[in-house]
Amino acid sequence: MRIIIGMSGATGVIYGIRFLEILKSLPDVETHLVMSATARMNIAIETDMTVKDVEGLADVVHSDKDLAATISSGSFKTEGMIVAPCAMKTLSGIVHSYSDTLVVRAADVILKERRQLVLMPRETPLHVGHTKLMYEAAQLGAVISPPMPAFYNNPKTIDDLVNHNVGRILDLFDIDPGVVKRWAGAPKANEKE
Repeated sequence: MRIIIGMSGATGVIYGIRFLEILKSLPDVETHLVMSATARMNIAIETDMTVKDVEGLADVVHSDKDLAATISSGSFKTEGMIVAPCAMKTLSGIVHSYSDTLVVRAADVILKERRQLVLMPRETPLHVGHTKLMYEAAQLGAVISPPMPAFYNNPKTIDDLVNHNVGRILDLFDIDPGVVKRWAGAPKANEKE
């Protein structure tokens, strides 16, 4: 199974990194990584990792400028793509098929081939233009999954919050690395008689 991880310039590069960390441990998954210039910059701002560290987590790394990369063609078979984080500029490029970068071109290919495209937009507050872009991306077939925390699983750390979001998105690809604390119903003590 091949999955493309795209990282663009919004805050939240930890999501793309966590996908790579989890998928690296799964022998049947081949990851293809493509990062925008701003995503590369945000790695240094938001983490203790280097770009080289992050690239080392992927099976294959592509330059965002390489519009002739394997992942730029529908004939290159993948299960789909996750863009985490997805900047509003990247979202706009995807919605308008403005494929001037490999992140956007690969996402466009995933849509045209009717494969799974999951976008993690990371912006708040949202104005109507942002929400319109998300709506239009969903109309094209993308899954819109902003990293919103769940609290029913009683998270104790930021990693718990990140892992839950990442795990729920991997559910969409039928991958269960065991990082999601599944809902088991309301505790009996909270039920009214």
